[in-house]
Amino acid sequence: MNRRFGSHLFWGSHSPLSALSGAGLIIMASSRFAFALVCAGALLWVYGLTALIYSGARQILPLRGKMLILLFLSAFLSGLFAILTSILNPLLVLGTNFFLFLIPPWCLGSGFFESAESVEPFEAVSRALLEAITLSGIILALALIREPLGIGTISIPGSVQGIAELFGGRDVDAFVPARILSVSAGGFLLLGYGTALYRYFKEQNAGATEE
Repeated sequence: MNRRFGSHLFWGSHSPLSALSGAGLIIMASSRFAFALVCAGALLWVYGLTALIYSGARQILPLRGKMLILLFLSAFLSGLFAILTSILNPLLVLGTNFFLFLIPPWCLGSGFFESAESVEPFEAVSRALLEAITLSGIILALALIREPLGIGTISIPGSVQGIAELFGGRDVDAFVPARILSVSAGGFLLLGYGTALYRYFKEQNAGATEE
C-alpha cells in the first residue's frame, strides 16, 4: 500500500501537519478570518486542479524537470485564482496576494505528487482535496482565535473596503495582552502551543498512525 495514501489524514506521518514547512502561510493567512477564507478557497483550487491535471497528464510528463513543470502549473493556478478573486473583490486580493503565492511551494514541498504517481486519478484528487481541507481547517480555526481576541471582531469578504467586520473592531476595548495574537509574533506563539498539543494527542492516538 502507498505509505502516504495509507497514512491517517490527521495523525499520520504524512499528514499536512506532520511538518511545519508552511508555517509562514499559516501565520499570514490566519491573521484575519476573511484572509483565511480566501486562503481556504485557494488551497482547494490549487490542490484539486493540480492533482487532477497531473493525474491525467503524468504519463506524458518527462522524468527530468517534472517537479519544475508542476511548480509552474500550481503557480499558474494560484495566479488564476487571484485574478478571478480580484474581479469579485480587488481590495481583498491586495491583502492576500503575497501568501497566495506561498501555496504552490507548500503543495510541492509536501511530497504529495511523488506519492501520487502510483495511485488512481480519483484517489489522488480525493486525497489532495482532503489534505487541502485539513490545512484549511487549521488556518480557519487559528483565525477564529486570533482575530476575535486580538482585534475584537470577525471579518468576512465584502464591502467597499474589501472586508466587512461583523462586530466591534480595533476601537473596542479588549484584554490588552491578547492583542499580541493579531500580529505575527502572537501567531507563532499560538502555533507553538497548538503544535505541542498536536504532538501530545498524536502520541495518545499512536494506534491510528503508521511507523
